[in-house]
Amino acid sequence: MAPRATDTSDDSSGPTVKRRRNSDLTRHNILEVATEEFANKGFAGARIDEIAQRTHTTKRMLYYYFTDKEGLYKAVLERSYLRIRERERDVDVEGLGPVEAIRAIASLTFDHHEENPDFIRLVSTENILRGEHISRSEALSNLGNPAAELLSSILERGQADGVFRTDVDALDVHMTISSFCVFRLSNRYTFEALFGRDLTDPQHRERLRAMLGDMIIAFLTSPSR
Repeated sequence: MAPRATDTSDDSSGPTVKRRRNSDLTRHNILEVATEEFANKGFAGARIDEIAQRTHTTKRMLYYYFTDKEGLYKAVLERSYLRIRERERDVDVEGLGPVEAIRAIASLTFDHHEENPDFIRLVSTENILRGEHISRSEALSNLGNPAAELLSSILERGQADGVFRTDVDALDVHMTISSFCVFRLSNRYTFEALFGRDLTDPQHRERLRAMLGDMIIAFLTSPSR
């Protein structure tokens, strides 16, 4: 009787799988360190040598994964924006009424930005550079669409129910939510110096988080002009 062949197609411990896992882990570690470097030092100030040293790899390896410094920076931006888009997709807006859904998106944005201060610094850096790199990223050119489409679907439901005003644009709502959340973190130091209040102090957190939702809903439910 011939010996039965061993099926290794599902061998998760094979060398190919291990190499892929190691490659994914290396890429993840590089992006983690690069995010911190670019957020703290900007595009011009960040050094590839420093990122390589901190990740226990080489410049050659970094360029293997990301081509050059700009490629690494764009990958950091793409991953940072993708993370908030993924969190937005996790919100079960279809299971919520339009008012509750808008509040959920506002709260999610508030929480995400608070938990990811590097994201705020990266966005600020890219705006200082006038969107030079983000405008050249094919991936990022489409990453804004899911946020706009999500808000549009919620607004349409609210308008169909007669709850929301009809003369409002999804991007207006997105801009207002983002502005509040970004300002709270990006201007915390100047605001505290001028007014003596730390906007990130835990004692203000829940009040500000609720205020954001209240403002957006108050606008959306006010009479159209």
